[in-house]
Amino acid sequence: MKFYISTTGIKRVTISNSSGGGGEGSKGAVVAATGAAAARGRLTSRTLLPVVLVLGIVLPFLFVRAAFLVLESASASSSCSSPLDCIGWRLFSGGDTSQKLREELTRALMEVKDGNSVEGGIKGSLESFNELVKEMTSKQQDIKAFAFKTKAMLLGMEQKVHSAKKRELMYWYLASRGVPKSVHCLCLKLAEEYAVNAMARSRLPPPEHVNRLSDTSFHHVVLLTDNVLAASVVISSTIENAANPEKLVFHIVTDKKTYTPMHAWFAINSLKSAAVEVKGLHQYDWSQEVNVGVKQMLEIHRLIWSHYYNNLKEEDFEYEGENKNCLEALSPSCLSLMNHLRIYTPELFPHLKKIVFLDDDVVVQHDVSSLWTLDLNGKVVGAVVDSWCGENCCPGRKYKDYLNFSHPIISSNLDPDRCAWLSGMNVFDLEAWRRTNITTSYHKWLKLSLNSGLTLWQPGVLPPTLLAFEGHVHPIDPLWHVAGLGYRSSSAHGEILEAAAVLHFTGPAKPWLEIGSPEVRTLWNRHVNFSNSFIRKCRILG
Repeated sequence: MKFYISTTGIKRVTISNSSGGGGEGSKGAVVAATGAAAARGRLTSRTLLPVVLVLGIVLPFLFVRAAFLVLESASASSSCSSPLDCIGWRLFSGGDTSQKLREELTRALMEVKDGNSVEGGIKGSLESFNELVKEMTSKQQDIKAFAFKTKAMLLGMEQKVHSAKKRELMYWYLASRGVPKSVHCLCLKLAEEYAVNAMARSRLPPPEHVNRLSDTSFHHVVLLTDNVLAASVVISSTIENAANPEKLVFHIVTDKKTYTPMHAWFAINSLKSAAVEVKGLHQYDWSQEVNVGVKQMLEIHRLIWSHYYNNLKEEDFEYEGENKNCLEALSPSCLSLMNHLRIYTPELFPHLKKIVFLDDDVVVQHDVSSLWTLDLNGKVVGAVVDSWCGENCCPGRKYKDYLNFSHPIISSNLDPDRCAWLSGMNVFDLEAWRRTNITTSYHKWLKLSLNSGLTLWQPGVLPPTLLAFEGHVHPIDPLWHVAGLGYRSSSAHGEILEAAAVLHFTGPAKPWLEIGSPEVRTLWNRHVNFSNSFIRKCRILG
């Protein structure tokens, strides 16, 4: 007997006897036939597996495609007579359908964009995306209705965002005009100390320094302020950075209500090197002419402010862009007696020849003694005209930002794009001032504004001052005075802030307010004496 096995599989089995009988031959044939049938069965099983895999991939795709077309046909019923018509010929032609759907959506959006009204109005618009989805799926609306409802919802959201931004800016502006509780507390505590403590009522300056008040060989600094904390920072920063602090003499002029706390602060916190004089307006003995002039000046400024306020429009209350100046013109400082009195500086200090005038919202960073030796070339005031960023670079403080150039009196005499000189850190030659008619010219412009319907300029101290000092300004180095701090954003950064001799917080966010920028407030806070008992009691924090 012989037994053969193939190496590639049992496809054929042959069993034979060497002697080859007939009975045995028929048995071999049966076995061979049986093996062939088994081989065919095994071949069919291997072929079936790839077929099942292919169907497993294709059938889900066909199902998803058919379901998508059914939904698409239901939402776009206007383009097909029946859902079956849309499904049949589009089952394997998705490119044309997508293009048609895109064109239809674009056409609907353009119709909504060009339309002047929104279906249902903005007030009835949906509040959220989930509501939009629920609305569209429940009512099975077309693409055009979807576009209209989306537009209404977006317009409603835009109005809410705009309104919230407007309120936030207004609240920020209003917060800048209030007096912080801590600053008010400081005045009350010092006024109480003035009443009960003899040291707080001691003479300023001490008797040994009284002769310095009118000695022109000393460096005289003038402040007109009713803010005790701010005045303390101005004086302490000036002394700290002075090369010869013993040559400094500070003249503080304040109103009657602030005189006692101001006097108490500098009497208790006496300065060993520099001399400080605190004088209230009630202590001046002015002539009748000056008293009448001051009264008329304040009355005209009040009328200008009232006229401006009564003619404001709703869009003027947006504290951004060009409307920023509109709200700043309504600042209480525009009616402050302390601010308007600077035009009477020669009358306030009749014995002085040259002074440096500082606002109470500045901080001194470097020695300023060379300002008293500065040659003004016969001019009355030395001031920064061009900014640190270059010639004619003075964003937000050109003449057109203060004066009304639609009026012929203004437009015929001045250039609207001319830079206005900075007020707040100035050198005044009082002798040259007395030889001019600047104060008289100031009053003439006020009366001219009154007779012109109060429309020549916005409310404020600077506009009539620019007109009165026309031709009497000597430009100085821009790094003497860097302004623009106190706004929500400042263009001066880094090296410019460090190099500036005087930093000026001209914006609404004064450094003693919490709404100011922490990075910039640090430059001011470093000169606040936080170890002082009155500062701690009133919880004045840096």
